[in-house]
Amino acid sequence: MNGCYIAGMNTPPMITWMQSLSDPIRARLLRLLDRSELTVAELCSTMQLPQSTVSRHLKVLVDEGWISSRRDGTSNLYRMRSSEIDTGQKKLWQVVKLQSVLESTAEQDDARLEQVMEARRSRSQAFFSSSAEKWDRMRSDLFGNRLDAFLLAALAAPDQIVGDLGCGTGALSQFVAPWVHKVYAVDGSATMLQSARKRLKDFSNVEVRKGELSQLPLDDESLSIGMMALVLPYLAHPSEAFREAFRVTRSRGHLILLDMLPHDRTEYREQMGHQWLGFSEHQICEWMDDAGWIVHRFLPLPPDPEAKGTGLFLVKATRNR
Repeated sequence: MNGCYIAGMNTPPMITWMQSLSDPIRARLLRLLDRSELTVAELCSTMQLPQSTVSRHLKVLVDEGWISSRRDGTSNLYRMRSSEIDTGQKKLWQVVKLQSVLESTAEQDDARLEQVMEARRSRSQAFFSSSAEKWDRMRSDLFGNRLDAFLLAALAAPDQIVGDLGCGTGALSQFVAPWVHKVYAVDGSATMLQSARKRLKDFSNVEVRKGELSQLPLDDESLSIGMMALVLPYLAHPSEAFREAFRVTRSRGHLILLDMLPHDRTEYREQMGHQWLGFSEHQICEWMDDAGWIVHRFLPLPPDPEAKGTGLFLVKATRNR
């Protein structure tokens, strides 16, 4: 073979790369895809070329490893593999990018690309302008009502041990478990615990225990964070729950409390077995202070337009010793 290379056999990579960039259209395509991730339609609009031409040249660039694509709905989005290509490819591209496209053509491509990107931004702005008033409902319909809970749960530290005190069916434990070292889900109702075990069965770091909040089945100073959500109205003596939570929480650990503001829904006594019709800030702070907690904030929560229950409050407290 007289030392010659046959096309497709033992061809040096540099020759292949030079061949793939030898066409001015492919150089223009690559220049645009080095700047933005674009669809075929957007490339056609930017370069003022028919789809068949753009698609044919894109295939060459994909086959030679210059660009990659990903599916997005009914379209493919293309981008240059800038951080993944060979060092020699990068050096060759830097030369080609500066020398292979006429300045006037590059300026026209850049101007039309900016129009394409502006059209994208306009579509997004138009959506939010028309949807602002119904965005919360739309998001809930599409993705459910639990996004915020998962988002906040992710703020927990991975080494923390959390107690879901009065866990009910285990909803809070489910939110927190993926982000912390250990969760103890405690409740006094066997029926509730049965549902909690079913919900939490896939979490190896969750331990479900039966016990009353006035006598928690947990060791002293075993928790980083204690959580109580809508459990105080069921307790004859809520102050005992605060003292027990203090006992099982480490020094500088926290207690997060969510419960009802004072209300006049006396039917809750019959319907849900409540012993208290909500709690005032003064009462909660007095109980927590007596138990040793430092209350950082008592925050009445904004009402949910869809909620039929009473107003709620949130408290974060720290064990002071």
